[in-house]
Amino acid sequence: MTNKNYIFYSLKLFLNIFFVLFCVFVQAQKKHYFLIDSDTKVKKKVKDSLSAAKFLDSLAQSNYFFTELKEVKIKGDSTEIFYNKGKNFNETFVTLSDSIVNRHKIEKEFFTKNLDSTKKVINKKYIDEGFAFSRIKSKYKGQKDGYPIVELDINKNDKRTIDGFVVKGYSRVPKRFMKNLEKEFKGKTYDDKNLIAINKNFQSHAFVSLERPPQTLFTKDSTQIYLFMEKKKTNSFDGVIGFGNDKTEKFTLNGTLNVNFRNMFNGFETVNLYWQRNPDKGQNFDLQTDIPYLFKSNVGLNMKVNIFRQDSTFANVKALPALYYHLNSRNKIGLRGTFESSTIIDSLYVQGKDYNKKGIGIWFEMVEPTDIDLFLYKTKINGGYDYLTTVYTKDNITAPQNQFYFFGEHNYHINGNHFLNIKAEGAMMDSKIDFSANELYRFGGWNSLRGFNESSLAADFYYYGSLEYRYLIGNQAFFDVFGQYGQLNNKSLNVKPKLYSVGLGFNFFIPIGLMSFQLSNGNEFGNPFKFNDIKIHWGILSRF
Repeated sequence: MTNKNYIFYSLKLFLNIFFVLFCVFVQAQKKHYFLIDSDTKVKKKVKDSLSAAKFLDSLAQSNYFFTELKEVKIKGDSTEIFYNKGKNFNETFVTLSDSIVNRHKIEKEFFTKNLDSTKKVINKKYIDEGFAFSRIKSKYKGQKDGYPIVELDINKNDKRTIDGFVVKGYSRVPKRFMKNLEKEFKGKTYDDKNLIAINKNFQSHAFVSLERPPQTLFTKDSTQIYLFMEKKKTNSFDGVIGFGNDKTEKFTLNGTLNVNFRNMFNGFETVNLYWQRNPDKGQNFDLQTDIPYLFKSNVGLNMKVNIFRQDSTFANVKALPALYYHLNSRNKIGLRGTFESSTIIDSLYVQGKDYNKKGIGIWFEMVEPTDIDLFLYKTKINGGYDYLTTVYTKDNITAPQNQFYFFGEHNYHINGNHFLNIKAEGAMMDSKIDFSANELYRFGGWNSLRGFNESSLAADFYYYGSLEYRYLIGNQAFFDVFGQYGQLNNKSLNVKPKLYSVGLGFNFFIPIGLMSFQLSNGNEFGNPFKFNDIKIHWGILSRF
């Protein structure tokens, strides 16, 4: 079709639309308006004549370039408008306006088999730049080789940036938390990328969640993000019962209790109580308090007191006060002090010594949350260094000491319901004199090198790595199989055993929380495998 014919049809369409408006003006008292497709007989009701005219005009923007108005019938209080859309030209020659070409360095003229897709791609580029209300305009420019030539231009409107947040629902969140959120996103381009990032910040947050995705209020001069928050149930009770053999191969019962009180005062604070009894009559008690936003700042306070007593042999008391700074929502770095004392209770315990320690250290922690409720987190990294001065009171000996610690864990998604949990932990203490037995690191058990009794391994240096395959059954349970390898060094005993552990477990949600069941067996390489060394652990994690 030639440009002359197109002009003819355009003039005809204009006159017909004018006729519709005139008829409606004359029949102003009429109330019902219907648009009827003469080919498909689809009937569409519109509220007035202006809506009818806008609909007919919009068909050209949907690639119906030769829409014809066929007839207008007025019957009583109804006006029926018959039209023919004609062919939809989605395969076209495209000519881009200079503004689009210059901004995005796109070829000015090309042929497309999908004009709708081309318009969406170009419009998406502008939306990603913050032009949330941009609209591609198309204009018929004639024909070439039987296909229309369409010129595309852009109506950008104003660029939008994130100007602030409005909290609805649970609003008693720490002010510093909201200031950090504004610091991270305020002034950034309003686009899908930043909206997804905001939503992700709350998906796995420890204390709050969003009832719905972030909503947006646009005004002439601002763009406000509405956050509909709700407070999570974050208090938790974690109990574990273990069954195994002690050093005399006698069957024993041991266990762990871990209670967390979180965000009770709406400051994202935590109070943690931890108690553990191992098969060798050792007991471990922790009391820890964490206040993340001290005096409404990004500085946090962490206070920890640990008491460890090995039956009637010795007792250690340790205090670890720390200050830290939030680098961002996932990373923090801090300084801590160490004050530790140990007393030998049994005078026949010659491997131990009375001592006092004090010093200062630095530490770093990174936690990446997970959107899988069965996992505690996606990634966690924790490391630190401490410089200590140790005074052995009875011998009147003072010695400097260096301590290093590292922990890392990551849940890697293989595909589908298959995951791989990767974990590593290690610690080392260094001094110019020999260590006493009561100051060594103690590890092993449920949350450490599994297959061994709780805190049954003592070393001045140790490390272990773990690979655990996890198969998720929906979002309510997972089955796991694991293997671990590690080594310890105990200079006082002059031993460097290489260790392993293997096992399997099953974790599933029940009405009161997450239930865990695990079988494991650990031993030193070279020793025979013994079935009576299998450790059984049963636990429950409940949130309230």
